[in-house]
Amino acid sequence: MSLAGKPGRLSPRAKLLILVWVLTLPLVNPWVRGDGVGYYAYIHASLIRGDLNFKSEWQHANPSFRMGRVNADGQLKANQYTANGHVINHFAVGPAMLWAPFLVPAHGIVLLLDRWGWHIPANGYSRPYVVTMGLATCLYGFLAVWLGFVLARDLFDERVAFVAALGIWFGSSLPVYMYFNPSWAHAQAAFVVALFLWYWRSTGPKRTLRQWIWLGLAGGLMLDVYYPNVVLFLLPLADALGCWTRLYREPETRQEGWRRLAEHSAFVLAVVIAFLPTLVTRAIIYGSPFQTGYGELWSWTSPKLLAVLFSSDHGLFSWTPLLAVGVVGLLFLRRRDRRLGGLLFLVFVLFYYLIACYQDWAGISSFGNRFFISLTAIFLVGLAAFLDGIKRWSRERRWVWRASCAAVGLLVIWNLGFIFQWGTQLVPERGPISWRKMAYNQIVVVPQEARGKLKRYFLNRGGMMRRIEQHDMKTLKEQGVKATVPAAQPSAR
Repeated sequence: MSLAGKPGRLSPRAKLLILVWVLTLPLVNPWVRGDGVGYYAYIHASLIRGDLNFKSEWQHANPSFRMGRVNADGQLKANQYTANGHVINHFAVGPAMLWAPFLVPAHGIVLLLDRWGWHIPANGYSRPYVVTMGLATCLYGFLAVWLGFVLARDLFDERVAFVAALGIWFGSSLPVYMYFNPSWAHAQAAFVVALFLWYWRSTGPKRTLRQWIWLGLAGGLMLDVYYPNVVLFLLPLADALGCWTRLYREPETRQEGWRRLAEHSAFVLAVVIAFLPTLVTRAIIYGSPFQTGYGELWSWTSPKLLAVLFSSDHGLFSWTPLLAVGVVGLLFLRRRDRRLGGLLFLVFVLFYYLIACYQDWAGISSFGNRFFISLTAIFLVGLAAFLDGIKRWSRERRWVWRASCAAVGLLVIWNLGFIFQWGTQLVPERGPISWRKMAYNQIVVVPQEARGKLKRYFLNRGGMMRRIEQHDMKTLKEQGVKATVPAAQPSAR
């Protein structure tokens, strides 16, 4: 499966996807805020001080993050330290690993320029650092879309894959965490899942020993970035079970059995090796490599199944309805590839159940249900399958295909308007919203305010971000939220 289609060539639609990404780069908002403080702290502490003590990162975080963590005198609260004496940081180390190839050279350039008299603060928070971090996140978000596009193009007509790519790119929660909140982990999570899925699909169940090792390394990185991505291991597990079932039925292939055992063992070992950064950081911070810091936040017997999908409190389908079409499309995919469609649908169901069992299933401060951004490539393939089904059904009625593309476009426009409301706090960042007010805003308020606020976003972004932070602080104080992060069981991811 080629990443570029024909060897050495990019199709016009592939080039157009790249052009769209380049044109949207000015949307990147280079700030470290909220959960991003915890994710960015790993690379900042390692790069600037060479340790994993996050006291400085917590003290210099945005005000709403410091609430509940830092006293009025600027000192960390006693409950912010682990029994091991380190500052609590339950956020994953994987995003920092993905930023490192960009931020390490940036740090070197800043130090060099400083020696030449440029006087750029080499503190990890000055403009070169945060811009580099934001652009890196934007690149990873685009690569998630690109790999999903490649998967869909391999299965369906490229026009279908192109429409699905644009639809999921701008019709989901991805833009918020690809452009507006780039210090969070979700765009990177979408990338590593897409990479794992693409490589699993392109190598097939009869992959070589080397390919099993590479797949294992990709899987370990996938866990480093976001723990719920563990459900993607269902895919190689299905390959392994199919292989061992066949070997059981054909005893004469015993020699092949030893070879397969070596391959599958190498895969597991590769996963463990790639997951070592997480295990090592957990051991340093918490004193045990198996202590994540999330505490008992799971309710396995009473999942919030309906709420996760349809609640006004960041429901997956109620906030981003195009993803519902993508899930339905996975059933359409079974007509083209029964095994692939069934496995991807099962991955979604397991991921859905996992999030539904999580205490903070709504994501607290979230646009849509941000946890599902990991499955961006799967939603993209599902939407492509749905559109392909319509295209095949309406071969002699081209208007049906055009109408379906227009419907995707309308859902994208609706989603972008909703993102504008959320980003400018026309609707609450946390908790349930009023659908009536939201709909009124979409029709009346957004068209009136979009031009002015977008102009401020590009010309006075710093001031706009400060006002957003001040509004967030005011809301939290009105809600009486002063200590939302207990020591043993932090509530925000």
